[in-house]
Amino acid sequence: MDILKVSTKSSPNAVAGAIAGILREQSVVCVQVIGAGALNQAVKAIAIARAFVSEEGIDPICIPTFHDVDIGGESRTAIRLQVEHRTDRLQTDMPNPQPPEGETGTTIQA
Repeated sequence: MDILKVSTKSSPNAVAGAIAGILREQSVVCVQVIGAGALNQAVKAIAIARAFVSEEGIDPICIPTFHDVDIGGESRTAIRLQVEHRTDRLQTDMPNPQPPEGETGTTIQA
């Protein structure tokens, strides 16, 4: 499985192209990030890649996990986003839930 390492400075469009290219060849690609900025770029890239491959019948989903990595002798926690082609079409055939009329959704503050 290929691991794409994304940083805060990564271009979402470039990463999306890489994700789409790998998904066309394989069914799984792993995107690894450390930090909030890198995670932001990776999530944008996955959304863009989804649009790139949707017309080809590829329906990507994202499964996040934590992974300990060693960088310069220091242990860091990375987030790995496993992007894979969804094979269960039942989930995609369900309509998107809509909030009740007059409501825009629920806001949760933590």
